[in-house]
Amino acid sequence: MVDIINTAKTKKHKVSKKTKKSWRKHVDINDVDAFLDNKRLEERLGAPFSERPDSELFTIDKNASATKPVKSAKREARLALKSKEPRCFASLKPHTKVPDPISKRNRVRTKEERMSSVLRQREAERKMKGILKLKEKVVLKNRALAKAAAAKRPKRGEITGDAWQVTKNDLLPEKVTDWMSSDSLRHTIKHLGVNKRKVPSSLGKKPSILPAVEAPHPGTSYNPSYTDHQELLHEIAQKELELIKQEKHLDRVTTQMFKKIPLNKRDEYMMKEMSEGLPNINKTTVNSKSAQEDQEEEEEDSSVVGNDKTVKNIKKTLVQRRKQREQKQEANERALMKCEKKKLSDVYKLNILQKQIEAKEKKEELLRQKRMKKCERESTMPRTLGRIKFEPMDSDFQLMEELTGNLRNCKPSMNLLKDRYKSLQQRNIVAPTKREKAKMKKFVKPDHKIDLDIVKRQGKKNRMSKTRKT
Repeated sequence: MVDIINTAKTKKHKVSKKTKKSWRKHVDINDVDAFLDNKRLEERLGAPFSERPDSELFTIDKNASATKPVKSAKREARLALKSKEPRCFASLKPHTKVPDPISKRNRVRTKEERMSSVLRQREAERKMKGILKLKEKVVLKNRALAKAAAAKRPKRGEITGDAWQVTKNDLLPEKVTDWMSSDSLRHTIKHLGVNKRKVPSSLGKKPSILPAVEAPHPGTSYNPSYTDHQELLHEIAQKELELIKQEKHLDRVTTQMFKKIPLNKRDEYMMKEMSEGLPNINKTTVNSKSAQEDQEEEEEDSSVVGNDKTVKNIKKTLVQRRKQREQKQEANERALMKCEKKKLSDVYKLNILQKQIEAKEKKEELLRQKRMKKCERESTMPRTLGRIKFEPMDSDFQLMEELTGNLRNCKPSMNLLKDRYKSLQQRNIVAPTKREKAKMKKFVKPDHKIDLDIVKRQGKKNRMSKTRKT
């Protein structure tokens, strides 16, 4: 209480407030700042509670009861959540209740509002009669197409049919679509509200026509018939003969083509081979003399040509030009006459031309059949997917002495995993590979190196010491 009285009795000292510095130093503006902060807060949150009416502050509870309120059902709670405004709309709303300082703003009127009443009435009469502008017709057409596309579009998560199925086009007639390609048809239909998907070329196509599991030869059975077993052995023997023949051919065209030269005659053969084709000494002297003479004659001819005076360009006379023009005209007439004669002669050669055309067509048909057979043959062969060529597995077979006749004594002679991997390579699913061992780099560590000279010296010393002892 004493402090409050003392503060009330304190007198304000008179100070100079001439400059801004002194004014800011000796004037207390905290109350002004607090008042402005309160005013801004009221503008953001609304009017103060003392100025608001009772209807905004209080509500009348008409369903008041002594008992506890009954909880709403699950369905009612869901309906309440649906009717409630989403939280995402909060960012679109103003976060302050400050009123707009410009209460009356200018608004741009629409085209219909700017239109005069007479013109508006004429436009309404024109539309009633069905007279539409081109722009309005296009708008109606686009609206109908959009509506049809929206009706055909399936709902979210709904699958009505095959995604790659070719849909029937009802918008374009068949006469138009017959000559159109698939790309142009898809481009045209796209702008009419119908989407036609392009099926990938690789979809639904196998990399090879070979079956995943091929039926083995009947001769590979554990109890085959005599004929099947002999056929299998005959096929394997033929393959081995072909391999032997190929190896002999390679040996003949590589190793046997070169002679074995002894060491004492190697230098002699080398000199003979390297001097082959060189001219003799007498021939070289004669050739050098003749070359010098030819060079001297060429120099003389060039000197004579160089001394001649240049010939001036003489223009053609009128007579020469007329004769040149007549000669060109005659040459053109002869070419036309020759072409006409050829046409007349071709009329009498119709039978010959027909035979030539038939022969050419027959030749093309034979070539086409050859190409088809080649394609069929290559379709069963593996493609080159990498730098390594595909090598088939060796055929599985058993000799007559190895046949057991029952599964109990039958021995497995083939790796199933390797067979499946080779099948994948043959059907162009996996590229053929070759397992190569990593090249090891060998070197001697510095502390393991041995100097041979030192070892030899040490060995000599040991031997000398032994001899002395003996």
